[in-house]
Amino acid sequence: MEHAQTSGLRRSGLLLLAYGCTGAGAAGLVVPLLPTTPFLLVAAWAASRARPEFAEWLRNHPRFGPPLHAWEHERALTLETKCGAAVLVASSVIVLWWMGALVPVLSGVSVGLAVVLGFVFTRPTANRVMSDTNRQPGQKEAAQ
Repeated sequence: MEHAQTSGLRRSGLLLLAYGCTGAGAAGLVVPLLPTTPFLLVAAWAASRARPEFAEWLRNHPRFGPPLHAWEHERALTLETKCGAAVLVASSVIVLWWMGALVPVLSGVSVGLAVVLGFVFTRPTANRVMSDTNRQPGQKEAAQ
């Protein structure tokens, strides 16, 4: 396993990244236009290499777990994530235009962000998956 051979400095850096991204993801739950899912994906990736029990905690968390599960098992994004990405991209282009960005800059950024949106919207839309903490005893997980 890679995490067993992670050096002390690299492990510390990965933990810092995991905790920082978890904090940013948590902020995204309450701050409009701040995405949650990308931060959680980075946090789970870094934590799995530096502190696997923290990665497992993220995956089992009632708020953080479902988007991680959707990505790791279905390579899917929630509709909320997709719509949030579209709003952020549109907002970014509008702000650049409003600030008077040069046409080549505005064009280049727009093309780059269109590619990002193309990726986002070609991913499957995630099935709503109940977390174990929300499931009643004896209740099965929603059909995939």
